[in-house]
Amino acid sequence: MGMTLAEKILARASGRETVRPDEIVVAAVDLAMSHENADLVRKSFLEIGAPRVWDPERIVIILDHRVPAESERTAATHKAIREFVQAQGIRHFYDVGRGGICHQVLAENGHVLPGMVVVGTDSHTTTHGALGAFATGIGATEMAGVWTEGQLWFKVPSTLRILVRGEFAPWVCAKDLILHIIGRLGADGADYRAVEFDGPTIRAMTVASRMVLANLSMEMGAKVAFTPVDETLLEYLESRTGRTIPDSPDFSPDPDARYEKVLEIDVARDVPEPQVACPHSVDNVRPSLRCAARPFTRRWWAVARTGGWKTWPRRRKSCAASACTRGRACW
Repeated sequence: MGMTLAEKILARASGRETVRPDEIVVAAVDLAMSHENADLVRKSFLEIGAPRVWDPERIVIILDHRVPAESERTAATHKAIREFVQAQGIRHFYDVGRGGICHQVLAENGHVLPGMVVVGTDSHTTTHGALGAFATGIGATEMAGVWTEGQLWFKVPSTLRILVRGEFAPWVCAKDLILHIIGRLGADGADYRAVEFDGPTIRAMTVASRMVLANLSMEMGAKVAFTPVDETLLEYLESRTGRTIPDSPDFSPDPDARYEKVLEIDVARDVPEPQVACPHSVDNVRPSLRCAARPFTRRWWAVARTGGWKTWPRRRKSCAASACTRGRACW
């Protein structure tokens, strides 16, 4: 019997011929990413007592959540991370002003390749399944163990396969597709599952759009999420790494792989207009034009500096909200 892509990657990483859902494996980690919470990982790592990280070339640290430092406490955190990076010889360190959003930095700088096991201390590490990697978020203490040993145990997830066809209507895009799927399956509809997206609509997407699907799959509980490793992706990776990445059967599920469920979606029929995730749950998804006709009287606005959010009473329509909801609330 064939294997899904998640099963193939975990089998390779654990040194086994085959694995099946619900088995426990200890898999070698190919890449470990952290952002500011690297300081929490550092503290746990020091408690373990290991003198050196397992492989400084496989660790990437990106300051992106609180940049520039908005407080003395954050500045001290940044300083501690810089000192640790220097002491451990971690070369892939993106300091303030050098990087950007952590998941963009990994992709755009060629850190992630198909078939890798990638862990990150950020829940949206699933993003890198769009690059063909088994990529998932973990906690700081788990990451400390990875920094020490270079491996981590996993329960092999069962897989949901989502086949998408049809052409998007104007103003409808990958974000609307994944919101529709989350609304359809529920916030726990993919709990600890792998998700494979495929079909002509997916293969016609840019890598950026595929990353949207993988990124938001964790909002329905997915452990990992994949889009196809095809010519589009391999050309993107070549432009980012400067070398040719040969295709391999190891980067695709087997034709006879067994799936927990197969879901088919026609975007022209099922997602005909932009989707809105309404309060107070990510799976409270409604087509934009069906949102309740209630005007906004108060809205959350992100301040232009790091350090929090501020509520300002406004009745003006914002450009994005008015385009989707015509100034109406969605709850």
